Amino acid sequence: MNKYRLEKEEKEILNAIETGAWEMVKPKSGELNYYSEIARNTFRKDQRMNIRISKADLIRIKAKAAEEGIPYQTLVASIIHKYASGGLLAA
Repeated sequence: MNKYRLEKEEKEILNAIETGAWEMVKPKSGELNYYSEIARNTFRKDQRMNIRISKADLIRIKAKAAEEGIPYQTLVASIIHKYASGGLLAA
C-alpha cells in the first residue's frame, strides 16, 4: 500500500476538486499542443548517466522506492530533477 502524505495546499486542492468547487475549462486553441510539448520536453530522458554508489545506499534507495511503489531508477531520476531545478537543497 502506498503512503501518501499531502501538504496543506494539496489537501485544499483535493478538497476543492472533490466538492466540485472547480469547473473544467476547455483549453484555448493551441494551448493543449503547447503544454503537451512542454511536458514531453520536461520528461524526455535522452541522456544516460552511470554512477557508483555504496551497496548500503542502493539498498536504502530501493527500499524507499518500494515504499513509494515506484522503480528505484525513477526515484533517483526524480531526486536529481528536483535538485537540478532548485526544489531540493543540499544538506
